[in-house]
Amino acid sequence: MATTPGFLTDWPWKKLGNFKYVILSPWAIHTIYRLATKEKSEIDYLNILIIPFLLWRALHNQVWISFSRHRTAKGNNRIVDKSIEFEQVDRETNWDDQILLNGVLFYFFNTTLDGASGLPIWRTDGVIITALLHMGPVEYLYYWLHRALHHHYLYSRYHSHHHSSIVTEPITSVIHPFAEHIAYFLLFAIPLLTTVVSGTASVGSLFGYITYIDLMNNMGHCNFELIPKWIFSIFPPLKYLMYTPSFHSLHHTQFRTNYSLFMPIYDYIYGTMDKSTDELYETSLKRKEDFPDVVHLTHLTTPDSIFHLQIGFASFASKPQNSKWYMWLMWPVTWWSVVLNLVSGRSFIVERNSLEKLRLQSWAIPRYNVQYLIKWQKEVINGLIEEAILEAEARGAKVLSLGLLNQDEELNRNGAIYIEKHPQINIKVVDGSSLVVAIVLKSIPKGTTEVLFRGKLSKVAYSLVVALCQKGIQVSTLYDNEYEELKLAAKSESKVVLSKSCTQKIWLVGDELTEEEQMRAPKGTLFIPFSKFPPNKARNDAFYQYTPAMVAPPSLENLHSCENWLPRKVMSAWRVAGIVHALEGWNVHECGDTLFDIDKIWQASLKHGFRPLMFST
Repeated sequence: MATTPGFLTDWPWKKLGNFKYVILSPWAIHTIYRLATKEKSEIDYLNILIIPFLLWRALHNQVWISFSRHRTAKGNNRIVDKSIEFEQVDRETNWDDQILLNGVLFYFFNTTLDGASGLPIWRTDGVIITALLHMGPVEYLYYWLHRALHHHYLYSRYHSHHHSSIVTEPITSVIHPFAEHIAYFLLFAIPLLTTVVSGTASVGSLFGYITYIDLMNNMGHCNFELIPKWIFSIFPPLKYLMYTPSFHSLHHTQFRTNYSLFMPIYDYIYGTMDKSTDELYETSLKRKEDFPDVVHLTHLTTPDSIFHLQIGFASFASKPQNSKWYMWLMWPVTWWSVVLNLVSGRSFIVERNSLEKLRLQSWAIPRYNVQYLIKWQKEVINGLIEEAILEAEARGAKVLSLGLLNQDEELNRNGAIYIEKHPQINIKVVDGSSLVVAIVLKSIPKGTTEVLFRGKLSKVAYSLVVALCQKGIQVSTLYDNEYEELKLAAKSESKVVLSKSCTQKIWLVGDELTEEEQMRAPKGTLFIPFSKFPPNKARNDAFYQYTPAMVAPPSLENLHSCENWLPRKVMSAWRVAGIVHALEGWNVHECGDTLFDIDKIWQASLKHGFRPLMFST
């Protein structure tokens, strides 16, 4: 929002929320009616193609968003090193409003202007006129409009909303108040309406011009430089006719320079070209890819989880993962992403962060939960994990933490097989078990004397039971086999008991917990997971804590996506453990049967600003 919002700041359909696209339905219905009743020779291709064109614009923008986030995470050619926060993501979630506005205006002029219907697919003269009018009056008028928007009165009421984003993303280009978009539309309508009135318009010139504007807007707001130097060497005058991402980035960091739209010539003419433009361009082109200090290796969970990654849909990634009914509309994209992931042979970068001079990255294995359960897939997955560890080692990473099922005991013995196969590597592999145990123990309310244990037996499960027995807390189990194994592990017959009553109100739960078992718990039971995945919630009269996690310190930068189902600014224990391991400089692995000092890692986590996640859901 602008510092002092002015008239027509909000979009007219803001109160409709996610239902805002219904305003296009009357036009779409009218189009279908005309298509059904008109003769083939009377078909208006412009009218028919408006909806597909709006979908193309949305896809075009999303491709730029994903590409830009991936490139800035890698680091090569990055321009600005500052971080993006959740506040910016929330502010920019309405980027599709301008697409909706264009759709309404396209329909309106198509049905009200005689020259705007029945257009041919292509006319060369109209394309030339559109290009000349853009290079002339549009670029010139935009320059002075942009300077006017930086006057205190207009800036505080309108344009400051756009400049709230110091680090730009492609879609930052269209984040403006409604009134500002009206001004831009009137400006960009000059070539469009001129060709319509003069009878030289075509479907190609109208849609092509809007696509060109989208392309240049998205490119100019990327936070990495992608225009190669040789282009300007071949045709030197091009530097006056086409801007670069670094050119416009300076406008967002310096504010009073580089006002031009896509052609910097007017900044040269009127003396507003930033003196550091060429230097920043050269520096950005030479910038190399980042070398992380800590890598967190996770994987995809469900087919639609690709949209919840930071390189996916920004608004989805900024909220805890939760499948929505409307995701089925994305099934063509989901299907192709599954195919690409199945044939992909390596992990990919999904996020970068920084904390106390440590460079952090999250990588994802292109495999899904279900594939980790298939026996013949295990060798392939282990190969991908091994390659990721060796790649992180080659990049100079100090620590790699294994997230989700990448450290499953049945898959690789909590990561032990990689250390045994490559004993010479310097990178430390961390499975995070000690911090998981510490967090679960701290989550148990004070004064608790008995808990019920139910879940798949694992390294964490055995360690928890041992720690609980040492604290004098009785551990009850439901099944004979669990009772025998846990009693043997805890070396205590008095503290591990077999219980059929299920009266305990504190349940420690892991994988394999069923809904039927949950229904046996008394009202008000607190379910505390020790597993990587949350249990399916079967009770409305019980409390469910999040999977082991901690709140990230405020100094952790560029954290603007949620880790799977966890809330904002919260990290899983397995991810935190790797970061703390690197911060403390511990020169040991934590994988296989090895368990780090529980109290030591808990105190170290608190020392570096991580805080317990105390609330339940």
